Amino acid sequence: MTLRLYDTATRSVRDFVPMTPGQVGIYLCGVTVQSSPHIGHLRSAVNYDVLRRWLMHTGLEVTFVRNVTDVDDKILQKAGEQGRPFWAIAYENRLHLDRDYTALNVLPPTYEPLATGHITEMHELIQELIDRGHAYAADGDCADVYFDVLSYREYGALSGQKPEDMRDAGDAPVRDKRDHRDFALWKGVKADEPRDAYWPSPWGKGRPGWHIECSAMARRYLGDEFDIHGGGLDLTFPHHENEVAQSKAAGLGFSRYWVHHALLNLGDSKMSKSLGNVIDLASLVGSGIRPVELRYYLGSPHYRSRIDYSDEALREAAVAYRRVEGFVQRAAEIVGPGRPKQVPPAFADAMNDDLNTSAALAIVHDTVREGNTALAAGDEAGIRGALTAVRAMLGVLGLDPFDEKWAGSEAGNDLKPVVDSLVALALEQRAQARARKDWAAADSVRDQLKNAGIQVEDTPAGPRWTVGEQH
Repeated sequence: MTLRLYDTATRSVRDFVPMTPGQVGIYLCGVTVQSSPHIGHLRSAVNYDVLRRWLMHTGLEVTFVRNVTDVDDKILQKAGEQGRPFWAIAYENRLHLDRDYTALNVLPPTYEPLATGHITEMHELIQELIDRGHAYAADGDCADVYFDVLSYREYGALSGQKPEDMRDAGDAPVRDKRDHRDFALWKGVKADEPRDAYWPSPWGKGRPGWHIECSAMARRYLGDEFDIHGGGLDLTFPHHENEVAQSKAAGLGFSRYWVHHALLNLGDSKMSKSLGNVIDLASLVGSGIRPVELRYYLGSPHYRSRIDYSDEALREAAVAYRRVEGFVQRAAEIVGPGRPKQVPPAFADAMNDDLNTSAALAIVHDTVREGNTALAAGDEAGIRGALTAVRAMLGVLGLDPFDEKWAGSEAGNDLKPVVDSLVALALEQRAQARARKDWAAADSVRDQLKNAGIQVEDTPAGPRWTVGEQH
């Protein structure tokens, strides 16, 4: 079955056919690093990591580009508020972002360009737009350059907007523009902004507008035309609409598919740094949620389904993952970890159906139940078959418990030797009670461990314990 993806531009699910056989180029709009990341950003990372892993699993060579916006209005505002260089704020938050991506087992991008590292490419693209009559330098000495929205007839096609209904672009004073809908490609220096937040240009000192950076960097690393452009649904307008306009007005083919993920909401609004309603990875880890469990939670819904965050839903997802993890661990104790092979056909069908991770995880849990039945029956062939299938599926989703990236990811891992010793002592007392047939005492030890969140399971190799609920 061919991978089918929902394409925002055509508002339809389309067969995905790579522009170059065997190769895929993906550009993902990354984060503006004016502050530390929250789990809404991490949802984006997980969703596109799953897409990338699935394409790789099917044998395609993927070039994955994810940019970092390290200069813009919000970062400069932070610099003014904190009295720090804008680049120091951007770098600090970029390092934080990288740590969170690594913690969630998100594969590093093939290239991760910074906006400040591609000023030359932006100048070249802006000049091409001016030469083609799609952009203009503002009158006077302000050094602003704008894209002429009405010069591009297809403007609004991606998002479904109509130019006649659009308000002011809001990124520069209206007096500098020929039309209030025009958007900034280059912003001249301003007296109230940091003195080091500018670069020389043919039009005067300034810095790039937000939209031009992605068109220039996608072109630099993926060429004039590439396969997939991704990002959050909230970027469709104006950011992606403007990217399309300026790129195609310059004669570029640009992206052949537009893939947008839905947002993660907290309460009645999206999780947003500007709204101040954010939850980050560190706070969740501090509450006992492991990064692998957060990844499971973020990747479980279909990428086009909105997530309404709740602590209860997150903890239910954590328990669900522990069931899968528990089977993998128990099975591996009996038949060894095995070598994951091809995923089951039903899983492949779900993933090819517009990356339906919800249906794909249902196949994972069905296979786990089959594996647990085989465990109960002592059927080693059945155990081995279920284990290799489950690990193959989890590998595609970035959730395989035996992935080296998850080593040491247990919450409170530094206390594990202490807990091991205490539980071992309790289990020894239980074993002694069972040996003298004092079943009440043995059951009491087990119940006390259960009340402490420790689940004990009697296996042919002896008792084993895990943290959390088992089914």
